[in-house]
Amino acid sequence: MINNLTIAAILTLSTILWVEIVRDCYHVLSHYWQPLYRLHGWHHKVFRPDLTPVSEEIYRKAHWYNDVPEALVMLTLSLIPGILCYYYNVPYGWLAWSGSIYTLTFLGGAIARGAGVPYVDELTDITHRPGNFTTLPNPWLVNRPYHWRHHFDNQKAYYCGTLMLVDKIMGTALSLKGKTVAVTGASGTLGMALLKELQLNGAKVVAFTSKNKEISLENSPIKTLTWQVGKESELLNELEKIDILIINHGLNVHEKRDEEAILKSYEVNAFSGWRLMETFFKTVKTNKDKVCKEVWINTSEAEVNPAVSPLYELSKRTFGDLITLRRLDAPCVVRKLILGPFKSNLNPIGVMSADWVAKQIIKGARSDIRNIIVTINPITFIAFPVKEFCQSLYFKLFTKAS
Repeated sequence: MINNLTIAAILTLSTILWVEIVRDCYHVLSHYWQPLYRLHGWHHKVFRPDLTPVSEEIYRKAHWYNDVPEALVMLTLSLIPGILCYYYNVPYGWLAWSGSIYTLTFLGGAIARGAGVPYVDELTDITHRPGNFTTLPNPWLVNRPYHWRHHFDNQKAYYCGTLMLVDKIMGTALSLKGKTVAVTGASGTLGMALLKELQLNGAKVVAFTSKNKEISLENSPIKTLTWQVGKESELLNELEKIDILIINHGLNVHEKRDEEAILKSYEVNAFSGWRLMETFFKTVKTNKDKVCKEVWINTSEAEVNPAVSPLYELSKRTFGDLITLRRLDAPCVVRKLILGPFKSNLNPIGVMSADWVAKQIIKGARSDIRNIIVTINPITFIAFPVKEFCQSLYFKLFTKAS
């Protein structure tokens, strides 16, 4: 039975969530409805890429023209839960006014910034503070690096102000438009599917392949780079130009278990990808690099489930463990792709379509999911998050950042 404390907590949190959704929807509308954009446009005139204001005058005007009207809309619509609770005589209904009280803090801060009250911006405008980024974009709560991308990566994405719910639902928590994305294993079934899907989402794609042939999409050649396992460091200059690196290459020796098969499996499936990732990390130098560069790594659900190919399973699991360890202090976002059996040359008995898997990967990335699981096995959706949390905690407790 729901007790009074639970009712009170639900009312309070739901009304605050309601006004946050109102704010984010207002922000989205401001980018698509010209009368509102005339006001909101002032917000985008304010900051330089280092988040210092262009001028004090424009900074103050932006709050009167954008932040104050936004807060007034939030305040007006925040009255709806309170009125409904009062009308239906809901127990503890007075708590439904929590959203209104919460909104008043934003309205007060916007008015104070617009009036030029000293130091109030340092307390109330946290996502616009200048300085080097000391954290990466947060996957749940909006922080400075995340909001920076709305100003200087893509204004038609990253709309949320505090909670990232609306961006995750809309698929605007990561923009691929205009980004240069490289895919290893590009000549394989999933590699080709990813290249096609990325291009459909506005990315400029680059194919990394170990085969000496040019990759084409829709009969149009794309930039193709030939590389070899063991020579990852030679790609440094090319990786400087890449925004997102997708490490997707792999090898499946199936039933083999001899010395050569062991060495080859670990070299291709684990250590090659790890070296490539570390080389890419060296290209992350500026604030922009920290928030726009990413690594996506196909580790497969072999991390938690049998793969009916022991050496593939063991080498991929090793790679997955190394990624879990390394991304504790990685200089950019690292996503894992936890994929079930899809039909390919490596796995001719796979049950999923590579095109469908690629679509789900892109959908998950655009919702800023850091561990993207695509499989028909329901156990993976439970087993992997538990494994990843416990292993990450273990690594945090018994290792130190360099």
